[in-house]
Amino acid sequence: MQDSNKAFTSVDQTVSVIIVNYNAGALLSRCVASVLSQSAEVIIVDNASADFSTVAIASQWPHIKIIKNDSNLGFATACNIGVRVATGSHFLFLNPDCVLSADAVQRMLEATDLFENVGMVGGLLVEPDGTEQGGARRAVPTPWRSFVRATGFAHFSDRWPRLFYDFYLHKQPLPAAPVEVEAISGACMLMSRHALEKVGFWDEAYFLHCEDLDLCMRFQRMDLKILFVPSARIVHEKGACSHHRRVFVEWHKHKGMLRFYRKFFRYQYPGVLMGLVTVGVWLRFGLVFTYYSSKYIGRKLGLVRD
Repeated sequence: MQDSNKAFTSVDQTVSVIIVNYNAGALLSRCVASVLSQSAEVIIVDNASADFSTVAIASQWPHIKIIKNDSNLGFATACNIGVRVATGSHFLFLNPDCVLSADAVQRMLEATDLFENVGMVGGLLVEPDGTEQGGARRAVPTPWRSFVRATGFAHFSDRWPRLFYDFYLHKQPLPAAPVEVEAISGACMLMSRHALEKVGFWDEAYFLHCEDLDLCMRFQRMDLKILFVPSARIVHEKGACSHHRRVFVEWHKHKGMLRFYRKFFRYQYPGVLMGLVTVGVWLRFGLVFTYYSSKYIGRKLGLVRD
């Protein structure tokens, strides 16, 4: 504990880490341990967790700010709650299932000086086995791009890249230096206080999923660049905090998708096409719901194992 406190007082005093927690268990402690030596302030906003994850944090690191909500207010609302109490000049929004490499925050901060008008920076998200995850660097998933990916037409992107462009970029070669991208993942987003205040806080109409894409779109519209920093490495155990409530997560994910499409693309696509997009989104949810429901029934009957 003494070592952690010593590291906490010796680093850059401008970065406030904001972690939204919901039943992350031991993952939360691992996440906090990885950022203590890289930040001036760690704020945990807990969305009414039923486990003892925040108890462990308070016991081990009593100086960390913990805000406990009486109910699950969603990711965007919890992020805004953290922003309102944060004191840093920069905010790092970080999922509790992430573990940062020892120099990740510094590398992201350094990248902000490489280009003019940098508003947001993200790092390289990898699986526990070291393979790159999709989402850390991506193009905006417009309705057309989402259709291309859902139908498998993205396989033709090599032959017709303009028409069948896949919005996930992780299959492309990893760049050697920070590069500008259209969007990064909300699992790890670093931005300045000035930039967020200029663009506006997280849109609280989203409960879970797509609020990060919304923020990326608004940053772009304010001519603020978004950077992907490959040297800032983050191990992300994606879905570890939500695997017991898959249908709940998918429901809000699909609702978020529709809000995102209507908010940013309803004037670019004819009404009939947007209607087809809506039908397609709910059809996809129906398929996902059927899949997870069948797995649940199979487990209850002893026919399927996790």
